[in-house]
Amino acid sequence: MQLIKFKIIYALLWLISILPWPIFYLLSDFLYFIIYRVVKYRKRIVMYNLTLAFPEKSRDELKIISKKFYSHMCDMFMEMVKSITISHKETQKRYKFKNLDVLRKLEAEERSFILLAAHYANYEWGNCIELSTSHTAVGVYKPIKNTHFNEFAKKIRGRFGSEVIPSKKIIRYAIEKERQKQSPRLYGLIADQSPRSIKDNFFVSFMGQEVPAFTGGEILAKKLDMPIYYLKVDKVKRGFYEAEIVLIDDDLSNHKNFEATTTYYKMLEDQIRIAPEYYLWTHKRWKHASNS
Repeated sequence: MQLIKFKIIYALLWLISILPWPIFYLLSDFLYFIIYRVVKYRKRIVMYNLTLAFPEKSRDELKIISKKFYSHMCDMFMEMVKSITISHKETQKRYKFKNLDVLRKLEAEERSFILLAAHYANYEWGNCIELSTSHTAVGVYKPIKNTHFNEFAKKIRGRFGSEVIPSKKIIRYAIEKERQKQSPRLYGLIADQSPRSIKDNFFVSFMGQEVPAFTGGEILAKKLDMPIYYLKVDKVKRGFYEAEIVLIDDDLSNHKNFEATTTYYKMLEDQIRIAPEYYLWTHKRWKHASNS
């Protein structure tokens, strides 16, 4: 039964993915109406999160941000669907890297590195970095319970050639690959989610709240002596993004634990404060905040 449901849904998503861009975004506008006006999907959570993050803003200001966020969220969901059939050329046209010289330098040095991303702008198209580097891109993901949809998600995220590894296995995988001294890799992790366990976790200041931080990227970089970078993604206009690879730290060996993690959260917060509508406000990022 699960397989039949999956095939029906996949067929529908495939048909949507081949729609011309103007019609595609009209469908996104309709989805926004359903999600925001009819279903009112997680509207209380979004307003709660925005109120915590921006206590200085009025209710009306927060509502404007909320509406813009839902519109962007629907675009991003649709763009994820577009990933089923979008060509390499079209992806590179719509998701550009501003400073490929950073990648060229790392390639020349044959160094693997950690690339921390966030739930900001379009985080699904970031896997196209594989098309711009000789590094083997490794995407870290949290498996979906439904086997068929899990394989579907892996296929989308790995369609440009990336290796897609479950989060539970990434440390063992990375240690094995780096010790074998195979081709250099970039390890892409979305690092702004709440850790599964908050016991004895490192807390960081983020949007005015003290929250438990996901520190796996820094731990991996320190353990394997890799530089760590932030993937700073900006939305230029509807359907178009620019990404910049920003150095967080080139050598973590002489730094205190979690300095790089703190810097990452500061970089992300700076982006959010400029254009908050592009952050994913529907997830319960502040559920374990110590001062909420």
